[in-house]
Amino acid sequence: MWRQELGDFCSITCFKAAIAGMEDALGQQAAAIALTTAGRARGKQLIKDLGWSGQSIDFDVLTDKMRFALGKEGSRFCLVEKISQAEGIITVYTSETLCSAGEQPGSSRQCTFTLGAVWGALEELMGQRFQAQQTASVLKGGSFDVFEFTPT
Repeated sequence: MWRQELGDFCSITCFKAAIAGMEDALGQQAAAIALTTAGRARGKQLIKDLGWSGQSIDFDVLTDKMRFALGKEGSRFCLVEKISQAEGIITVYTSETLCSAGEQPGSSRQCTFTLGAVWGALEELMGQRFQAQQTASVLKGGSFDVFEFTPT
């Protein structure tokens, strides 16, 4: 059933309450695995829904597509600030991530769902598999939440 009045979006506060509940029920590590997997599936489906699967594009266009799909005009997961590649590793610089929202500086919160969404979107766009990790966090004093993707 479609939500005619409320549409597609809910508050970050409600979503983060679901994350906290999963962590309480499953433990932090199991919840992180579940949230990353869920985000990855969502990112892939988003790119499929937009008809962008398997495109061969340069990184400026990739940045624009990811910014659109995941940002203000799209699903509002995060702002994709920059995507670069060096030595085969793709680095995605994000801000205003769903997972960091409302967290206190120094929090140990990782961007599990957001990392998964970017990961899935990137895999679906590029038609290849990656290993992923978060390498910087705004919660730990970084300017961005940074994700690195290594082809497998």
